Amino acid sequence: MRRLAILSFLFLGASAAACGKDTPTVPAKGVPPPASARAAALTPSASALAMPPMPPGEFAENDFTESDHSRDPFRSYANLFVEDKSKPHARQVEIVLGQYSIDELRLVAIVQSGDYPRAMLVDPTTKGWVVKRGDYIGRPDTVHTGGTNGADYQLNWRVDRIRDGDVVLTREDPAQPGVPPATRVLPLHPESEQQGAQRTN
Repeated sequence: MRRLAILSFLFLGASAAACGKDTPTVPAKGVPPPASARAAALTPSASALAMPPMPPGEFAENDFTESDHSRDPFRSYANLFVEDKSKPHARQVEIVLGQYSIDELRLVAIVQSGDYPRAMLVDPTTKGWVVKRGDYIGRPDTVHTGGTNGADYQLNWRVDRIRDGDVVLTREDPAQPGVPPATRVLPLHPESEQQGAQRTN
C-alpha cells in the first residue's frame, strides 16, 4: 500500500510540472512534422517576395545560329547515312586517260614484242600513253537503270586485243549479262588512211 501511494505521488507531480510549463515538445525520431509546419516551410518568406525581379536576358542573332558549340536538338542527321543515288558508282579499277573520251585519243604506235604487245595513245595535249591488254581507258559512260528510283553506274572501255594495225576495245554492261559486249576499233594512223582515201577519190 505504501508503494502504491509513492507511485501515485510521483505521477501527480510529473503531471503538474508538465501543465505548469509551456515547453515545446520535440517529435520522436522518424515521425513526420505536422501539416502546419510543412506548409510554413513551403511558404516563401516576406524577404524573398520583396526581391526585385531578374532583368530579361539579352540574346544576339548568333545565339540562334547552329555551330559546333550550339547544335539544333531537333535537327535530323538521317540523310547523312542515306546512299546518294544521284552520283554514279565508279568502278574500282584504274583507268588510263579517264579525263578524255575515246574520240579524243589517237593511236600512233604499236609494238608487238612476244606475248605482251603494247600500244601508244596520244591525248589532246600530244602526250603519249602506253597501254596493254586489259587496261581500262577513256572517260566512262554513265548509264541509269531502275527507273526514277534506280541508280547510275559507269561503263568503261577495255583494251581487248592489240593487233598489227589497230587496237580493239570492248565494253561490257554488268546489268545485261546476256548482251554481247560492245566493240570499238582504234586504227593506227587514221590521218594517213583518210589522206590516202582522199587521193584515190
